[in-house]
Amino acid sequence: MRFIFALLSLVPLQAFASADCPTYPKSEWASEETLKKALADEGYSIKKFKVDGNCYEIYGRNKEGKKVEIYFDMKTLAIIKAEGLKD
Repeated sequence: MRFIFALLSLVPLQAFASADCPTYPKSEWASEETLKKALADEGYSIKKFKVDGNCYEIYGRNKEGKKVEIYFDMKTLAIIKAEGLKD
């Protein structure tokens, strides 16, 4: 999991409306709790967690306290897109 979050630091923070995540049967989705725990372990706080199309999407703050919006692959929990939001 740390690899996923390490990649986040390399993702350019750009504005975008949604993400293009692959489609999986619901039986293959990773658990929301797994993602929430991994984010909390990395210092993120989640304000809003939702399913957006074929992605998990979170709004919250990173460990530096900056607002973020991140889309995750529902099976692998890989980051599909991420952006920093203005406070």
